[in-house]
Amino acid sequence: MAAVKITKRVVDAAEPKLSRYVVFDSEIRGFGLRVFPSGQKSWIFEYRAGDGGRRAAKKRITIGSISDFTPDQARKQADTLRSQTKVGHDPQAAKVESRKAITVAELVKIFLTDHVEAKRKSRTKEHYEDILCRIVVPAIGAKRAKDLKRSDVAQIHLDWRHTPAQANRVLAIIGSMYGFGARHGLVPDDCNPARRIERFVEHRRERFLTTEELSRLGEAIREAETVGIPWDIDTTKKTKHVPKIRQATPIGAHAAAALRLLIFTGARLREILGLRWSEVDFERGLLLLPDSKTGRKTIILNAPALRVLSELPRIGGYVIAGGTAGLDGERPRSDLKRPWAVVAQRAGLNGIRLHDLRHTFASIGAGGGLGLPIVGKLLGHAHTATTARYAHLDADPLKRASDTIGSVIASAMEGKPADNLLKFR
Repeated sequence: MAAVKITKRVVDAAEPKLSRYVVFDSEIRGFGLRVFPSGQKSWIFEYRAGDGGRRAAKKRITIGSISDFTPDQARKQADTLRSQTKVGHDPQAAKVESRKAITVAELVKIFLTDHVEAKRKSRTKEHYEDILCRIVVPAIGAKRAKDLKRSDVAQIHLDWRHTPAQANRVLAIIGSMYGFGARHGLVPDDCNPARRIERFVEHRRERFLTTEELSRLGEAIREAETVGIPWDIDTTKKTKHVPKIRQATPIGAHAAAALRLLIFTGARLREILGLRWSEVDFERGLLLLPDSKTGRKTIILNAPALRVLSELPRIGGYVIAGGTAGLDGERPRSDLKRPWAVVAQRAGLNGIRLHDLRHTFASIGAGGGLGLPIVGKLLGHAHTATTARYAHLDADPLKRASDTIGSVIASAMEGKPADNLLKFR
């Protein structure tokens, strides 16, 4: 890309591409604007260390984000760095050396900005940010990152033993952060205080809907979609402003369709709420998702799911129309908390989560003898180990074997020949 004088107009016009790239400035050699695929933009300065000859390795130092520096301010910083390199200084080496003494809180900030925000999905970023800012920083944020001891991290892990899964996530995220820090010279290579700390045993919560529960759920969705779920009002308490006529809660066709699609496809919640009509292939019966938790994904649509989609009114680009000011279809629905709470209560499904619908889809497939590889493909699992949690349900071959053995034993005990035995004279 040819060098241009970087101005605010150039910054605004720099669109993200599939891979990151740099727009270099025509006035100061090595000064440039770096653009990430996520849309994040930052100022950089590129130079050759040492005597500056062509044999010297190129180095790159980040000046800051476009929100921290205007083009002119960043250019001045780059000019200062260029002056330093002319007299033999190595700004990047000096920056790395100074960062070796950063605090855990500072490492958290760099990790979230330069790694998580740039390379992870938005929901992953929210999860990392919550764990680090709510749990890690208040406990050990003031400590020097390179001086953090394994005992410090082990104590945090122990403090959250009442939620074993979250305690283990804390360990994993701290370990990932220190791995990032070592790769970028922020902490020493052998400095990872999250290593060799024994994880808590996690008891996976598995809850699958029975046939009778699915029947109640289907009936509750139909009722909520049409006449609405009647209010459960406690007459012993005083209630103000309660309508006298229609005391029921409808959920709407799009919310009902979302619940049915979750059941019929086993898809994740965000895959359905973020689904666009352009990603629905009715002819081949597929959902062609450009992005999901595991990347690009294809969901096979069965006949009930296709019927739900074909009967759903189209409002804008999103299948499950949403919006704060009514259903406009130009933004995805944020969640299904309220519709699900109403329907689940009506169906008597206490303690059932929306994600349990995905588990139910998988359990029916595994229990029906379809095989774990097929079930994993339908769910879009990237690793076979993820589908292995349903292995205890894949009992169809074992059931046939047990039936065969049992019939032979029962026949012998009753004095009857087994079906697979011939009687000789």
